[in-house]
Amino acid sequence: MGKPSLNHKMKKLILAIVFAAAAAIPCSAVKASELKPHDARILPVIGRVAGCDSSRYFRFPNLLLDTVRTELADLARNSAGLALRFRSDASDIGARWKSLNCFNMNHMTPTGIRGVDLYVMLPDSSWTTVGAGRPLLSDRNTSAVIMTDMEPKMREYMLYLPLYDGVDSIYILTDSAACVLPPATCLPRSEKPVVVYGTSIVQGGCASRPGMVHTSILSRMLNREVINLGFSGNARLDPAVAQLMAETDAGVFVVDPLPNCTSAMLTDRLEAFCAILRRRHPSTPIILVESPMFPSARHSREVHTTLTEKNITLRSIFDRLRASDPHIYYMTTDKVLADPEATVDNYHFTDAGFDFFAHKLFDIINNLK
Repeated sequence: MGKPSLNHKMKKLILAIVFAAAAAIPCSAVKASELKPHDARILPVIGRVAGCDSSRYFRFPNLLLDTVRTELADLARNSAGLALRFRSDASDIGARWKSLNCFNMNHMTPTGIRGVDLYVMLPDSSWTTVGAGRPLLSDRNTSAVIMTDMEPKMREYMLYLPLYDGVDSIYILTDSAACVLPPATCLPRSEKPVVVYGTSIVQGGCASRPGMVHTSILSRMLNREVINLGFSGNARLDPAVAQLMAETDAGVFVVDPLPNCTSAMLTDRLEAFCAILRRRHPSTPIILVESPMFPSARHSREVHTTLTEKNITLRSIFDRLRASDPHIYYMTTDKVLADPEATVDNYHFTDAGFDFFAHKLFDIINNLK
């Protein structure tokens, strides 16, 4: 046999580095099958609109599920923005859940699509990540250990549910000595939630895990519930969605549908959409959001022209509404997406893109009069 080629040697070196790196990551000796399940049906779900009487992990009430467009009804069964709140004295913690589907995409992580994401409250009432539960790729049923070997003391937790799939059932897993109880602290605050309506970006495409969509980041920053009404490809200003939003005693409405709308749709539908909100909420702030100038607009003349036209149309509608409505506000494209590197596919946001968006939205909401 001849000497190994340089290419062969390089492959061996790369494999050695990969295996060494993997060996350096501590592996938990705890298995999910060894942990005790606690049925999450005893726990409150945050992030739902008022009066939602459907499955606790759906975002529309039953009546709307039966009457809206099929695409909207299907997407409303995705649990984007929903989270379980609980407390536990666990030293080992995880989750077992059954997805509604076994859905995957080629530009978004399975953890974001179908995973769960655990956060814990710190002594100052802020939130920090614990870890994500990674779903199985070809099975609706997943059991995942999220963190082990913690000091066994009572903590407040928030478990975000999948962004682009739904949940049929879910259990919190702990070591056998631990309990899981409803939260003792009502945070994020449920009064006067922020209600955000929009597109696949609002739904969470393409966050790496459920807690990294901007609505969830914003909720942690405000310590206030943010209701995610993002519907991938289907934010077309349906009056039924405006009526649903109006049922909630919101502190702020964010209307962000432009990537799914044409200029003609905006002209035909946006004022009527806002009027539905206004009839029930005459002075609640409404924030209209421009379309991001997606990175593809730097190269494609057609994309640049289309996005510019939609933003001009939105500004014209805003100026007309603002003349008689002092409680309507405007978010410009530079505050939505500033860094061309902050997308996955020239359109959908990375975690960095979502973090930027959340901070800019936070600034606007914080300065509302």
